[in-house]
Order: sequence, then structure tokens, then C-alpha cells
Amino acid sequence: MKTDPRQIKISEYTYDLPEERIAKFPLERRDESKLLVYRDGQIYHRIFRDLGQELDDTLMVVNNTKVVYARLLFHKPTGAKIEIFCLNPINPGEYNRAFQARGNAVWACMVGNLKKWKHGDLFKEFEYNGKKYTLKAQHIGPRPEDNTQLVCFEWDEELTFSDVLDSVGLVPIPPYLNREARPEDRIHYQTVYSRLEGSVAAPTAGLHFTPEVIASLKKKGIQWAEVTLHVGAGTFRPVKTETIGGHPMHTEYFTVEKDELIKIRQNLGKITAVGTTTMRTLESLYWLGISMMHNDQERFVSQWMPYDTVASYSTDQVLDFLLEWLERNGRDRIEGWTQIIIVPGYQFRVVNNLITNFHQPQSTLLLLVAAFVGEDWRKIYDYALRNDFRFLSYGDSSLLFGKK
Repeated sequence: MKTDPRQIKISEYTYDLPEERIAKFPLERRDESKLLVYRDGQIYHRIFRDLGQELDDTLMVVNNTKVVYARLLFHKPTGAKIEIFCLNPINPGEYNRAFQARGNAVWACMVGNLKKWKHGDLFKEFEYNGKKYTLKAQHIGPRPEDNTQLVCFEWDEELTFSDVLDSVGLVPIPPYLNREARPEDRIHYQTVYSRLEGSVAAPTAGLHFTPEVIASLKKKGIQWAEVTLHVGAGTFRPVKTETIGGHPMHTEYFTVEKDELIKIRQNLGKITAVGTTTMRTLESLYWLGISMMHNDQERFVSQWMPYDTVASYSTDQVLDFLLEWLERNGRDRIEGWTQIIIVPGYQFRVVNNLITNFHQPQSTLLLLVAAFVGEDWRKIYDYALRNDFRFLSYGDSSLLFGKK
């Protein structure tokens, strides 16, 4: 009889992470980070730039989302500081349109020091291409469904909201770094292949890649595909419940273009996911397809769907269905929202290998790693601690081969 994954105790997925092992800053050169390799139960390490020497016939799939400078600091006339963290676009509701909006937009936000913002609008002056502008923020009210606040922004219609954020926004570096963002974070906290704006946290496994590493992989014949999942602030939400069943997963938007879906379908059995966000996207594809087989308007993968649904279709059948659906409806991409949680007991449908950083104790990301490699996650983390690996977002990386 299988154990109910909701009963997994988060206290069993912990380890001692000394503060000094958390990488507060990145290495000067991305691809000089350490790379732990886990293959067939064996563990050893090398340098990330040698990644291609560990891989052969595989499709490497990356998340091409781009981090937006989503933290905005305002000051009231009284001097009180109000921090507004833009999370999800509401009007316009589509990410691309929201960043290209001119003049005004409404976002769901987290607001720091909200109790000091009882009434009145906030204003912030800034420069763009040598010209002065003003950004206004109006608090509309709470959004109970996700504990955020609705904020309406207004600015001069000459600029897009992307221009505004680029001018006045701060890089949303992880809170556990315990430091303020620096100008160089704008470069370091962004993958070299980032393309589509929408994330408030970087897909950090991709931070190790350089153009030289990518070129060496392609020269070896390793194929390359891109998906998009816009990482939400919920990725940093700690698990506060005794069992994982009480932890509400955050919801994130993802999209996969038709050409990339074709590559994934053609390379089933040899997929390498770069990062947990790519892993969640690829695995969500399968479950989204299952949902659409029953209702082709369904665009949401719920947290526990993989554990509560009896899926009698193979992965190639589901991906074939999605490709046929795109063809039939004249669409060029699959898009949806996912709340999927991957914990021990999950059956992987798409991903064979995983590149990922080292995650916080008692986190959903550590549970994902444990789901992928089993109890050997303890050996992997013990090895990393003994061999001076750097942990978390700006830390070192690992290449984990799944069971054959």
C-alpha cells in the first residue's frame, strides 16, 4: 500500500546548513562553479564548464524567463518607506501585454509597511533617457484569494511598464541573502538566455551557463530547447506545517511553444531539465494534457492532481494529443497555470536528468530532489557539505542522473 504523500513530515527532510555556506554573492565567472555529479548511486565533482563531458545524447531544456525588477520603493511625505513588490499582472492580465502597457496597469502585489499606507497615493520621480517622469501608485484594496494587495500604477504613456521597472525597480534577490540588491545583481541574477519577462526570482540552475558552455554543448551535438515558467515569490515561501499536505503551493504561469514541444516529444527518454522550474514545467505538461483530454478549456494543474488522478495514458500519447490540439486549433503554443508539487512518491513522466542548485532545508525544492533521487539526497548533500560546495541561489550546482 502506497503512503499518502500528504502525510510526509517535512522535519524528515532537513540538514544542518551553516550560514557561511550560503553564497551571498556569485563567482566572478559563472561557469567556474563546482558541479556535483550523481550517477548510478556514485558521487563525484568537477567544474561546471566541463558539463558537456558528463552528457551525451540528450535534449537540454531550459527556462527562458527573465527576471523583472519588481521591487519598487516609495516614500510618503512623512518619510515612511513603502515597498511594493509586483507579483502578477491583473489588468492587462497577460504578462506580455502587462509589460508593454502604457500609462496604467493594475498588479497584485505584496506591500511592505502596508499599515503606514492607509490612504493617499504614492509618487516616485525617475529619469528615462535623460527625461524626468513620475510614477504614481494607488492602493485599490486587498485581494483575499492570494493574500496580496491590488495596486494601480499610472505613468506617462510614452513609456511601457517594462521601461518604468527598468528605470526604478530593484532586483528581487532572495530574502535569505540578508543584503540589499547591488547594481551588479542586474547582470548576475539573470541567465544569459533569459528572454521573456515575468519572473520575480531567477531560475538559478541556469545562472551557471555562459555562451561558451552553451556553444560547447551544441558543438558536441547536445540539443537545446526552451520553455517558459514565470517564477513567483512563493518559491521562497517556507513550509510551516508539520506535514506537506498542509502546505499550499503557489501557482505559476507557464508556456511551451509548438516547435519546442516537438523537440521534447522526439527526445522522450533523454530529457535533461535545467532547474526545478523547468522540471515543474515539463512534468506539468503531462498533467495539463490529461486535463485537456477531458476538457480542452482546462488550463490548470492543481497541487495534488498527479497523486489523485489515475492516468492510463503514456507520455508520448499525451504529448501527441497536445500537438494535435495545437494543429487543430491553429495555435503556436500550449499555456497554462501550475500548482504542481513534486514530492517523494511522484512518478516522473518526462524528465530523465536534472541540473539544480542546493536547496534550503525543509523546503519543497529539497522534497523535489528527494523525489528524483530517493534517499540518496542525504548522501548528495553530505558530500556537498564535506567538499565545500556553496549553497542556494548564488551557490554551486549538481547534475543528477535519474534511475534508468
